[in-house]
Amino acid sequence: MAARSVWSVWMCLVVAVLVVTAGRVSANEESQLIADKFKNYNKNIRPVRHPDDKVEVQVKLTLTNLISLNEKEETLTTNVWIEMQWNDYRLAWNESEYHDIGIIRVPYNTVWLPDIVLENNIDGKFDVAYYANVLIYSDGSMYWLPPAIYRSTCAIEITYFPFDWQNCTLVFRSQTYSANEIDMILAIDLETHKPIEWVDIDPEAFTENGEWAIKHRPARKLTNPRYSPDDLEYQEVYFNLIIQRKPLFYIINIILPCSLISSLVVLAYFLPAQAGGQKLTVSISVLLAQTVFLILIAQKIPETSLSVPLIGKYLIFVMSVTTLIVTNCIIVLNFSLRSPSTHTMSRTIKHIFLEVVPRFLGMAPLVDDGEEESGTEGVRERRRSSFGLMQRAEEYVLKQPRSEMMFDKQRERHGLTRSFVDAIDVSSTATLYKSLAKAAPEIKECVDACNFIAESTKQQNDIGSEMESWVLIGKMIDKVCFWAAILLFSIGTVAIFLMGHFNQAPDYPFSWENKTYTPK
Repeated sequence: MAARSVWSVWMCLVVAVLVVTAGRVSANEESQLIADKFKNYNKNIRPVRHPDDKVEVQVKLTLTNLISLNEKEETLTTNVWIEMQWNDYRLAWNESEYHDIGIIRVPYNTVWLPDIVLENNIDGKFDVAYYANVLIYSDGSMYWLPPAIYRSTCAIEITYFPFDWQNCTLVFRSQTYSANEIDMILAIDLETHKPIEWVDIDPEAFTENGEWAIKHRPARKLTNPRYSPDDLEYQEVYFNLIIQRKPLFYIINIILPCSLISSLVVLAYFLPAQAGGQKLTVSISVLLAQTVFLILIAQKIPETSLSVPLIGKYLIFVMSVTTLIVTNCIIVLNFSLRSPSTHTMSRTIKHIFLEVVPRFLGMAPLVDDGEEESGTEGVRERRRSSFGLMQRAEEYVLKQPRSEMMFDKQRERHGLTRSFVDAIDVSSTATLYKSLAKAAPEIKECVDACNFIAESTKQQNDIGSEMESWVLIGKMIDKVCFWAAILLFSIGTVAIFLMGHFNQAPDYPFSWENKTYTPK
């Protein structure tokens, strides 16, 4: 039993020694391989056999996160992996000579690199986030996959904000080598042997953005005919991101509150026509709230004069409607507070606003023909002389039985006989007035007082009737403007936001070709 235990211990020691020995042999072989390949290697020389040969560099972009799109700074921030592949014949080896080693990893600064960078970066940082090692295969194939966080320029089209879509581009080119020295192409799919004409997205590693949805992600190599192959600008690789905004955030936080607040201004028409101060308070408060929303939008979008955003158009529209309502309130208040001493109501105005407009709104006319004639006669009566008014008042009082009884009492009190009164000439009102003034001054004063009371009461009734007509005219203007504001507000709101609803990203990334640039 003890012999078996000793034997097991010896076997474990032998296996451990063999593993350590194999590891040392493998490490020694890899070190020998690197030493042999980099003995006379110059990383500053292109890996070509002849000066006229080109180095073919395959480029592929893998998107892991669309971090943000800053509309104010017109900057797109993305987290990507930039994959580059080329062949360096100087670093190829025979696997059988180096313990069947098929791949080695070396620092990036020990080998030749194509010097491909993001051309349209906005912060001047061309470097990647982390300089990973370069993988070298036995056939001389080079594979470099560094991660990067790029901040690139993206021209923002704000016409339909916040129902917009944007086309942002990441442009890559070599900062050192021209098209005669390296040939930049899209990476080749190993299964289909076709170019990968899209930005690759790994579903497991990709983090979806809460504001933007990616609609198209084409990739293309473009050559600029304005330059020659000797120029660095001649060849570039474009990776496009066509993204559609998710407008729910703006609908809940800006559009819906703005619409509800703007609709409150219509409620000002439910206040009385004479309540001009309260109407103006409501309208101006809504106007100030709309101004706050406009300031918030101005802080979000770029400072450009090329176009006005859709939500900006809507705010300007509702502010214009509110301004019209404020103007309407002032006009209605002016009509409602008019009086006969300041304005004369013509028959045309009375006919239009108190007869035609109510019928148009499905209401009964607010004045009939008899009232209109009596109102017209009242106006004429007020414009006659004071002496004529007194004469009519005297005739009215003297012809009444109460006046006769009053005169009998006055005659008895002053000792006047009926024969003396009968001798008074009553052929005309003027003669009667003079005869009474001579016979009994007290009676004249009493008649004058009665005339004044009767005339004042009649004049007050006429003035009150005409002032009421002005108030009714103000109410009719309010009703007409109420329905006009409702229609204008509703139609304008629906029309403006329907423009944004139909502004969707196109079915194809490029209008001149029916190609989706997506994996099959």
